[in-house]
Amino acid sequence: MNPQAAQNYLRAKVLTATPEQLQLMLFDGAIRFGEQARIAMEGRNWEQTYLLISRVQKIVTEMTGSLKHDVYPELCGKLSSLYNYALRSLIVASTQHRIEALDEALSVLKYQRQTWVLLLDKLSREKAATAARQLDMPSPDARMEASISLQG
Repeated sequence: MNPQAAQNYLRAKVLTATPEQLQLMLFDGAIRFGEQARIAMEGRNWEQTYLLISRVQKIVTEMTGSLKHDVYPELCGKLSSLYNYALRSLIVASTQHRIEALDEALSVLKYQRQTWVLLLDKLSREKAATAARQLDMPSPDARMEASISLQG
C-alpha cells in the first residue's frame, strides 16, 4: 500500500471511529511506538529513540487530558496517576537510555489496553442484551421446543 493510501485509510478509520475505538487506537499507537523505541534503544539509535518516546509521551498526555474528572473523579484520579507514572518512566527511559524504564511504561499501557478491551467487550454484550430484550419475540412454547432437535 502506498503511503498516501495508508494515510487516507487511517484518516477514514479515525473519522468513523467511536470514542471507545479512538481510545483503543491511542493505546495501540502508544504501545507500537514504545516497542519501536525499544528496538531503537537496543540499537543505540538515540535520536530515533527520542523521537519515538516523544510520540508515546504525546499520546499519553492526550489520554490524560481527555479524562473527565467531573464525571468520574475517583476513577480519573487513579488513571491520571497511572498515566503520570508512565510519563515519568518514559522521561527516565529517554534521558537515561534505560530500557527497563521504557518496559515499565509499556507494561502500564499494555495492562490498561487489556482492561479497556475487557470493558468494551462487556459493554457490547450489555448493549446486545438490551437490544434483544427490546425485540418483540414470542416466548418459546412446548411445540417450538419439541421441533428443535440437537441431533442432526
